[in-house]
Amino acid sequence: MSNRINIQQVAVIGAGTMGLGIAQVAAQAGHEVRLYDAHPAQTARALDDFASRLADRVARGKLSEQDAAALRARLTPAASLNELADADLVIEAIVERLDIKQQLFAELEGICGERCILASNTSSISITAIGAALARPERLAGLHFFNPAPVMKLVEVISGLATAAAVRDTLLALARDWGKVAVHASSTPGFIVNRIARPYYGETLRALQEGVAEPQVLDALMRSAGFPMGACELTDLIGQDVNFAVSASVYRAFFDEPRYRPSLVQQALVEAGRLGRKSGRGFYRYQGGQPEVPALPSPAGRAPERVIVRGDWSGLRGVEALLARYPGTIERENGAPALLIDGVCVELTNGQSAALRHPGRAAMALDWVEDYEQAPCLALGVSACCTPEQVAAVTGFFQALGKQVLLLSDHPGLLVLRTLATLVNEAAEACLHGVASPEDIDLAMRYGVNYPKGPVAWGAEIGYRRLLALLEQLHALYGEDKYRPSLTLRHWAAMEEAHD
Repeated sequence: MSNRINIQQVAVIGAGTMGLGIAQVAAQAGHEVRLYDAHPAQTARALDDFASRLADRVARGKLSEQDAAALRARLTPAASLNELADADLVIEAIVERLDIKQQLFAELEGICGERCILASNTSSISITAIGAALARPERLAGLHFFNPAPVMKLVEVISGLATAAAVRDTLLALARDWGKVAVHASSTPGFIVNRIARPYYGETLRALQEGVAEPQVLDALMRSAGFPMGACELTDLIGQDVNFAVSASVYRAFFDEPRYRPSLVQQALVEAGRLGRKSGRGFYRYQGGQPEVPALPSPAGRAPERVIVRGDWSGLRGVEALLARYPGTIERENGAPALLIDGVCVELTNGQSAALRHPGRAAMALDWVEDYEQAPCLALGVSACCTPEQVAAVTGFFQALGKQVLLLSDHPGLLVLRTLATLVNEAAEACLHGVASPEDIDLAMRYGVNYPKGPVAWGAEIGYRRLLALLEQLHALYGEDKYRPSLTLRHWAAMEEAHD
């Protein structure tokens, strides 16, 4: 590791929610922190808010009065930038405008000592571009916290083209000393989290545009796969305007790369002022900040007396344990894995629609879940050849196993497996471009957006070959580069095959 720079005095510029949160993190770690804002009244409000938070923690027995007093003493206001001259680290958390950040850091170069590290909390602006305005861009790096900074564990440390290794290593070690999960990324659009998360929103929005199911159904499926929130409820929480703006920014920054193309569905919400919780309506209506979520559909089913289980299903967790619970007759036969129920062939989706996979035949595609025995609901894509009686039989079979059945239109790749495939592909592409290591990508997605697993680990669990085949099907069906498999994903799939 390169020589670590000693950090004692910390300064934070910008006394908004994020700036105050970062200042609190540094003060709690024992640093003397100066907080500056171009509007002195904002600094005063922030420090009053900080004192109120500490008083509340004292009242709840979470903090002693002595420790609260020490924290208050360590976080003090600065009346001008010149008062930050002794800082070892200055963290900027101001408006997301390149010209303003460049102007600020150029001014700080003339104020702070030569060994002072300059860091930006930007979530989207290139560190390389900010550094272009500096005489010594090697002292500049990104230090991207997630809101709320005192609570969220992840910090992205971003190297610009000129960032010194000692600066990078110091910030990584410092963030870990502060109790954070620190990951390193190169300065590319969206860094790690805001880049790799795009497909999570994009695939649900595309499913809505193609009439696959209602928002509450799609959200339920993603929760069933282990995600804390579905994309519709999550974008309502973030703000449809904010999420749309990030997507549009990443899309433009990658020179209109199809993988990041914004959604017309989301644009329509923004144009209508349906921004989510903050406006009272987005995908859902809100009363008192709580969503009014329509009930999930509950299709009528009849359990068939006899089901044929073809092939080996042991590669999908929980399937065999689930089948053992069926009260009717289960018959086994050899062949490719499928369930044969009243003339309907039910298979795990492979990226084709059920109708294209079995032209002219009654067929359904089953979506992927982490554990089929534990998942509360399962999704089926129904081909047009299925009769209502056949749909009822397949529905009744899964209902007899205690599952809520969600019927989707015959969407290629359905939702969960398609979303995971695009997330894994995006992670592979980020590795190919040297944005971050596979380990840091997985850490970033787990701690930055609370995914139950990182995409690289998920790919290994599901199977890189399975995901590659699904993406190749989508690429062929849509004819869009949005679904082109990454070269790195192809390499991972080849290595997986070589080890079997």
